[in-house]
Amino acid sequence: MIQKSSIRYFDQTPVRAVWDDAESTWLYSAVDIIAALVKSKNPRVYWNACKTRNPELNTFCRQLRLTAADGKSYMSDCLSQEGVDALLLVLPGKYRAGFSDWITGRMSAHDEQSKKRAYELWDSPILDEGLVGTVKGLQQIHAFLFGGLYDFAGKIRTKNISKGGFQFANCRHFGETLPKIEAMPEGNVAEIVDKYVEMNIAHPFMEGNGRATRIWLDMLLKRRLRKCVDWQAVDKQSYLKAMERSVFDSSDIQGLISSALTDKIDDRALFMKGIDYSYYYEEFED
Repeated sequence: MIQKSSIRYFDQTPVRAVWDDAESTWLYSAVDIIAALVKSKNPRVYWNACKTRNPELNTFCRQLRLTAADGKSYMSDCLSQEGVDALLLVLPGKYRAGFSDWITGRMSAHDEQSKKRAYELWDSPILDEGLVGTVKGLQQIHAFLFGGLYDFAGKIRTKNISKGGFQFANCRHFGETLPKIEAMPEGNVAEIVDKYVEMNIAHPFMEGNGRATRIWLDMLLKRRLRKCVDWQAVDKQSYLKAMERSVFDSSDIQGLISSALTDKIDDRALFMKGIDYSYYYEEFED
C-alpha cells in the first residue's frame, strides 16, 4: 500500500506532508515549514529552539517517517493544521503572511485525488503495457488520473479551449492532427520532445493535459531511450516560459529536458518526486 503523501511548494521551497486517514487531515513537516518561511540555514535547529521556547507546540507534533532529499526515510516532527496555526503564532509576523491560506487552499480536492492516483501509476500495468507514444496510450493515462473526477476523463475534447489568450488546436481537426502527431518519429531526444510539444499544442483534453502528457513523455523516453526526466532539475518558471515559446521554437524546452535526463528509470523516489513537480507546475500563482 502506498502511503498518501504530498510535496507542495511555497516560494519554491518544498513542504512535505502525510495524510492521516484516521483524522482525515494532512500533517506537515515542521522543519519544512520553518525552511519555507524563515529561510534559516539550519531549519532543524530553528524548529528545536521554537519547541524549547514554546513547549505547547509538542502537543501538536507526531513523529512520522518522511522521505528526505537523499531518498532515505527519516522520522520527523509533523504538525496538524492546528499545529501549523500554533507555530505561525510564535513566528515573527513578517514570516507568516499568506502561508496559512496557501497551505489550506493551494490544491483542490480533485487535484489531491488525481495526484494520489499519479503516485499509484508506478505499480500500475499502464506504465509497462500502455501504448507508448500513441493517442490511446495518452488517453489511458488521463483516464487513470482523472477517472471518477471528471466525466471527460480519457476522452478527446469536442470543444475548443484557450489559455492565457492562446487558442489550442481546433477540435474539429483532431481526426487529422492527432494521427499525424502519433506518427511522428521517436528515434532521439529531439524527435521525442518535438512530439511532446505538438501534443501539448493539441491539448486533447478539457483539463489535465500537462500532467498526463508529462507522464506520456517520460514513458516515451523510457521505452525508446532508457531515459527519463529528473523534473526536480527543471525550474518551474523556466519550464513554463519554454513551453510557451515552444509553439514557435522548441529549442528552449529541448535544452531544459535534455539537460535533466537521467538513466534512473527504475528509481521509484525519482518518479514520485517527478509527480510532485508536475503538479507544482500546475499550481495557480498570483
